[in-house]
Amino acid sequence: MVEYIIRRLVFGIFVLFIMTAFIFIVMRAVPGDVVTLQLANSGATPEQMEAMKAEMGLDKSILGQLTDWVTNAVQGDLGNSLWSGQEVSQIIVDRLPVTIQLAIMSIILAILIGIPIGVISAVKQNTWMDHFLKIFSVSGLSIPNFWLGLVLLTVLSLALNWIPPLGFQSFAENPLVNFQQMILPAICLAITLSASIVRMTRSAVLEVLHSEFIRTVRAKGAKERIVIFKHALRNSLVSVITLIGLQVGYLLGGTVVLESIFALPGLGSLIFESVLARDYPIVQSAVLVFGAMFLLVNLIVDVMYGWVDPRIRTK
Repeated sequence: MVEYIIRRLVFGIFVLFIMTAFIFIVMRAVPGDVVTLQLANSGATPEQMEAMKAEMGLDKSILGQLTDWVTNAVQGDLGNSLWSGQEVSQIIVDRLPVTIQLAIMSIILAILIGIPIGVISAVKQNTWMDHFLKIFSVSGLSIPNFWLGLVLLTVLSLALNWIPPLGFQSFAENPLVNFQQMILPAICLAITLSASIVRMTRSAVLEVLHSEFIRTVRAKGAKERIVIFKHALRNSLVSVITLIGLQVGYLLGGTVVLESIFALPGLGSLIFESVLARDYPIVQSAVLVFGAMFLLVNLIVDVMYGWVDPRIRTK
């Protein structure tokens, strides 16, 4: 197990480097740069703009800039914001808890919604309830989370005259206000993920329920709830856990737009703002953190397989 984790970590570092290099090149391929945005209406001369680029290190080739950034990042220095001059690492540390809280709330909601509905759909196969729940899952997969967020805000504000409290407050500052501010974006992210979990849980549970060992368990006189929850559901969780691990990337991507819509000061909205401002160090570092979180979650999922199904042993 230790050797496996080490191999995954080494491979993860390689993947993070490739991802960082790709983002680095793509960001600089986008028309416009931070110097042009800062001095667009200042009347600065071309010489002054070139001097400012040289001061920021933007006069070097893309390969030279990438080499400098990677060298500093390996030493723990992610650079400074090209707009505020603040350390990028400190900006990310300030913003990251909001995104982590949003992702955790979304995953918990998705599991609480998706797994029970998936089990019910499998147990009630081909009944009206099964068809209704399948419509729910298809609808959840079809609705963009940012559109759902706008609809929820519009409906709640017009029909109930309620909108989330303005001025973000952390859970430590005010748990009630924080919950009111986080619950709507968490629901928007959870709807799509729960729809995927419903489909996966239904398919996995149906496959297990039709297996020989379930017939044996039932022949021994086990109660139906024991058959479903202790045997069928547990043997189906490997597929569900795999899906949840893969959907973490979707959750992190969804935070970019939803945090902007709901005015949450998280890492997702930071990326959105920084892309518009061409603040390269922040975009590169934030994407690097997102990638590391995704790889870490998938590693945890792999390790959990052995706990869920003792027949699985990672070598």
